[in-house]
Amino acid sequence: MTFSLTVSDEVHALVPGFTHVTVEAHGLVNGPSTEAGSALLDEAAERLAVRLAGRAPHEDPHMAAWRAAYTAFGAKPSRTRNSAEALAKRALTDAGLPRINLLVDLYNAISVAHLIPVGGEDIDRIEGGMRLVRAHGDEDFVTAAGGEETVEHPEPGEVVWRDGLGVTCRRWNWRQGPRTRLGEGTTSGIFLLESLAPMPVAEVESAAAELAELLEKFSPGAEITLGSASR
Repeated sequence: MTFSLTVSDEVHALVPGFTHVTVEAHGLVNGPSTEAGSALLDEAAERLAVRLAGRAPHEDPHMAAWRAAYTAFGAKPSRTRNSAEALAKRALTDAGLPRINLLVDLYNAISVAHLIPVGGEDIDRIEGGMRLVRAHGDEDFVTAAGGEETVEHPEPGEVVWRDGLGVTCRRWNWRQGPRTRLGEGTTSGIFLLESLAPMPVAEVESAAAELAELLEKFSPGAEITLGSASR
């Protein structure tokens, strides 16, 4: 793997059970959502329903661990859900999962099927690698409100992903900024799967391997690098 991604000691101290696995991909082919990608999302919702067996997403032990982590840095997890819980909640409604674009649909399907937060970033839009840190509170988070670009700042102590230009994702994996999102023209991406104890490391590694296989299937000839689990 050539892409630089680090987790600060402050985050490790806050949540000692954090593990992440990366999938780095170059030569990707993206575009609008497809029937095949949509079918994967429908299948993921079915796998989720089997996994939960009638429980609400937040009752799953892994989601409960994420709620505890959010509480630890001052967020209200019932209002700002981690990305996996938010997707799972939508998957169980009549409206179902959103269709964004092919690459986003692929990693959302993995997130829902395994109940693991998964994110995707356009490597060409990232400045100097990514770091998971606790915010000072003066960092810029460029987002959109009412159709116009606006700048927010995270709360002091909030866990955020950031690069050399500012915050790329607030509240760990709650809201991604538009600057580094995977667009239809994306050709290089870094995909991040994040887990907490009690989820076995082998399970998040299996989910990452499944994502790598999907990327290879939908972008034949792409260079895919599957990372090992890191704490």
